[in-house]
Formats: sequence, structure tokens, C-alpha cells
Amino acid sequence: MLLGHNRKMTGAQCIADMLQGYGVSHVFHVPAVMRTAFAEMERRTDIKRLHVHGEKAAAYMADGYARASGKPGVCASQVIGALNLAAGLRDAWLAHSPVIAITGGRDPKWKFRKVYQEVDDVPAFEPVTKFNATVDDVARLPDMIRQAFRTAVTGCPGPVHLQFRGNEGQLDADEAEMEPLVEPQYARVPAFRPVPDEASVRAALKLLEAAARPVIVAGGGVRASGAAAELVALAEALQIPVATSLNGKDSIPGNHPLSVGVVGSYSRESANRVVNAADLVCYVGSETGGMTTHFWTVPKIGTPAIQIDIEPEALGRNYPLAAAVNGDAKVTLTHMLGAADRSSAKARAAWIAEAHKLCGAWRDKYKSAFESDAVPIRPERLCHELSRHVPDDAIVVVDTGHAGMWMGGMYDLTSPRQSYIRSAGHLGWAFPAGLGAKCACPERPVVTFTGDAGFWYHIAEVETAARWNINAVTVVNNNGGGNQSKRGFDRVYGGQQTPKAREMWTFRPTNFARLAEEMGALGIRVEQASAFPAALKQALAAQRPVVIDVVTDIELLAPTAVA
Repeated sequence: MLLGHNRKMTGAQCIADMLQGYGVSHVFHVPAVMRTAFAEMERRTDIKRLHVHGEKAAAYMADGYARASGKPGVCASQVIGALNLAAGLRDAWLAHSPVIAITGGRDPKWKFRKVYQEVDDVPAFEPVTKFNATVDDVARLPDMIRQAFRTAVTGCPGPVHLQFRGNEGQLDADEAEMEPLVEPQYARVPAFRPVPDEASVRAALKLLEAAARPVIVAGGGVRASGAAAELVALAEALQIPVATSLNGKDSIPGNHPLSVGVVGSYSRESANRVVNAADLVCYVGSETGGMTTHFWTVPKIGTPAIQIDIEPEALGRNYPLAAAVNGDAKVTLTHMLGAADRSSAKARAAWIAEAHKLCGAWRDKYKSAFESDAVPIRPERLCHELSRHVPDDAIVVVDTGHAGMWMGGMYDLTSPRQSYIRSAGHLGWAFPAGLGAKCACPERPVVTFTGDAGFWYHIAEVETAARWNINAVTVVNNNGGGNQSKRGFDRVYGGQQTPKAREMWTFRPTNFARLAEEMGALGIRVEQASAFPAALKQALAAQRPVVIDVVTDIELLAPTAVA
């Protein structure tokens, strides 16, 4: 797609035209950076330029935008905030999210002279990006921007960093003969769908059909590929239970009869028990990392395994494989479904019955907590109400820590149209990521779940949401502390910590609904579990940013993983 012939133009005009051509609708930034480019965006495009309150929040918003839409999210900061932006890319890197970060950088003619704010930031981006480059000549903007988009969305997606010359990226004010050429193929994930070798597909399928007790573990690669429907169809055709990683939770609705829940560390007990009882584990789009396998104990290393992944180097990284398939998840599963021997499914009736029994035992174990009217509110009841009342087309965004544990184990998606996005490990990620998700998908409800410890990180972005009318709903599990730390402090104090030790993980009681109101959002305080459904309904209808402050019990801890 050619946006203009090769002509003299400013870098700012080139940037504006190319971002518009790639379908970018929002840029999340902390001033001052690319001022000239932002002015050109106003003149030439309809791109929204969101000034936010912190560089990490800008990166998290771009990350949420990218994961919700599949399109690269764009964030930017001047040189002095670049290290904060790099820190914010860690979650995108771990979750394989296509984020493009742009920063100001040192001018070559002033390097090593102690110019104001001079630090070499480029090395800090190296561990958290697929491509990390400097742009010192304005004429390089067209090809470098194309390379940024191309790299972010191809293969296993991930973040990219471009550093523009000048502490505020003033390179954008320079002129050159340029052609703002756009390659639409690289505007979203996946750009390509590598077709697997047919022999490897047949080998994997033969093993699945012959197994008496197989289980599928769906990872984040399933959602990146858009392969959920194919995964469920194959599981139904062969009657195989499906567990998911946290990143793959929306691969199968939680109420599907073959769903056994999230496996690993932040997990559901039934999923770990099913995976450990399996005679064959088939990983689809999963890196088989420590969280998904509870540090390689679920299943134990040596359990027969199949792995399907777009990245060849991921195959067999942590488990010796009976079969390995290198290819796009959607294409691979489609090939397997077309060749599947459905008659083999009847041999797994007893295995499916056992999986149902394990899932039923888990539900019976927590039934009273799901229905509890206790005050303060039980987190299990809160998750249960979200399962019942989140809209069928909602995007659910979840923090890490206890928030991730509660929702990973206790929350169920109820529709294939629902999406689930979670922090890859950085507390505080969810709230700004939820705002980014809403920017990317304004037509869909966005419900973010975080704890008060996570919400405090970027609470200033409530004002950003109000200023830009980003009408996402944020549910705060407010128990007055970071109580995931309770077990650890009990342990180091010899079994039970002193009352004074609690000062290391508890906070002053805070009414977040009142704070939200002060910053221009709608705040709703919930102190009775029975009041939550009405509060969520009100929030979803509000057409403005909403914080639902739910007062929960600080003494209740999320269940630990069963190995």
C-alpha cells in the first residue's frame, strides 16, 4: 500500500502517515517526545495521542491494546523516561505481545559530553525486545518503521524498540526524500501461518488417537493464532480433556464439558490432577514454562508429551517429546481435525468420566465459598459472581499475584466470545492494560480484576481514563494489603508472624470508590456480596470509567497448587 510517492517530507509527516496506514488508533506516551509528529497526527490522521502519567503505564496500555486487538500497540517517551518504558516492556516480552516502543535518544554529535540527561538507554531494551535499534537519519524512518511492525507480529510476536535521535526524538522535525510505504500484512498477528510437515502432524495425531488418557494443554499461542475453535473441535472429535495455561484460559469456555481448568501454579486443583493422571500431554502453543507446569512437576518430566509450536526452538525445551510439530496452531489443528479418526473417542469414555469426577469434586469443595454471604466478602464469591454476570462478549483483564490466583482458579469464561488477558508477572499491569484494551476494542465491555496492592501502582491513570472517557470497568479486590505475602512472612517468622510484621504487607484502609470520584470516574463501593451483580450492571451501563471497590477478607488466601 503506497501512501505517497517519494517526496520531500518531514519525519513527523512520515511517522503520522505510516502509523495511520498500519491502523494504529492510539499512541500512549509521557511527554515530551515526538512533539512534531503528534502535531502532524492531529493535522493528518485521527490517531488519539494519550498523555498518561507514567512510562510503565504507557507500555502496559500499549500491551493491553495489542493483546486485545492483535494489532501492535505503540508507546513512547523522551530519553529520561526510557528506562521506565523498558521496564514496562517486560510483561509484553514474557507474554509475546506485539508492542512498539519509541524513545528519544542521544544525539551522536553530543555523545560522551555529559549533555543534559545523557544515558545510553539502548542496552536496557535488549533483553525485552525482538528488535532494538537506533534511528539517527530521518531518511531511515520508512524502512525502520516497517521493520518494527514486521518484527513485532511475525513468528512468535513480541516487543520492538526504536530510539529516535534527540532527547525528545527531534529527528521527526528533519526533512528528506521519503516514501511512507506501508505493508498491511504486518498490521496484526499472525502475519504468516507456517504449515507444518504432514508427517509430524500424522505422528502426533496417531499418538493422540492411541492414548487412553490424553490431555491437551492450550497455551497463549492458541489465542495468538485465533485457534480456539479448532482446538475445541479436535478435543470434541477425539474426546480429550483440555487444560489451559493462564495465557490460554480463553481457549475453551470454563463451562465446556471437556474443560478442566487452568493448570500449573496459579491453577485449579482439578486441572493439575487431570494432567498428572494423563498418559500423554499435548501442548499447543505453550512454552511449557515453570508457571504452566508448576516448575515441571505437573506433569513430571518423562511423561509422554507432544508439542505444537510456531517456534522450533520451543519444541522439547522442557519435556522430551514423543512428537513435535512446528507450525501455526490454527493450521496445525485444522490439519489434525481433518485427518482425525473419531472412532477412537469411545475408548476414552472412562477417562472423560474420571476427569468429570475430578472437576465435580473441585466444585463441591468450593460450593459453600462460591455462595457465601460472609462480610467481608470472600474472593471466591466475587469470582463466582463475575463468572455469572460478565457479558458474553467481554474482555476480562487480570493482574498477577493473588488476583491471578483467584481468577485463574475460580473464574470461568462462559462464552467463546469472551476474552481473557492476564499479567505475565508484573503487579499493577492490569489496570492500565485494561484501559489499553478498551481503547483497542471500544465496542466490547472490558472488566479488569486487580487487588488493592496492584491498583495502587498506577492509580493516577484513573484521571487518564476520565480525561479520555475510557469507559472500562475496574474491579478492585480491596482487602487492605498484599496478603499473598502472608504465607511467606509466617514461614520466616517460624510459623506465625508477629503482629508488627504485618506492617510489611498491609495498608491503610482506603475507599477507592471515593478516590475514583475525585479523579472524574464513577466509584461504586460494594460491602455485601449480594450487591455486586447490581454494581457490575450499573458499571457496564455507565458509559464512563468505573472503579468497583469490593471490600474482601484479608485473612483469606488463594489455594496453593496441587502437585
